Amino acid sequence: MQISARTDYALRAMLAVAEAPGRVTAAALARAQQMPPAFLQSILVDLRRAGLLHGQRGGEGGYTLTRPAADITVGDVVRAVNGALTTVRGLPTQSAAYPPTAAGLREVWLAVHDRIADIVDRTSLADLLRPPPSRGPAGAAGTHPPGRPPRGAASPTG
Repeated sequence: MQISARTDYALRAMLAVAEAPGRVTAAALARAQQMPPAFLQSILVDLRRAGLLHGQRGGEGGYTLTRPAADITVGDVVRAVNGALTTVRGLPTQSAAYPPTAAGLREVWLAVHDRIADIVDRTSLADLLRPPPSRGPAGAAGTHPPGRPPRGAASPTG
């Protein structure tokens, strides 16, 4: 899976807005997150259109989340700025079709999509704002961020 700059910036902007005590301006976000202002502005428009951000104009203007950070997932943000979570040759993964010899690929791509969706749809902005648990000396095993299984852990479905 490739994460575009647009997706990365959108998530960073949403986390910064979620963490802020009040409204945050686009200029302040761009400065704090070291993002190109014009590029960030187009991302903020997508996030607002998706119903994730509320924007207010004027001297007291800026952006706030439309709902609590615990109710906005990484998947919500990715879909707002990227459309589909995964694609095959630029089309939604669900529409992938192959000749009989390669028909098994569709099932692989759908499984990849499902795993990605499972992770991003259960990870909220609030989860990402919590400090990660201490990993102890040399990255002690058995610790991982809340709401997410440790990397490489067996899936409960298989």
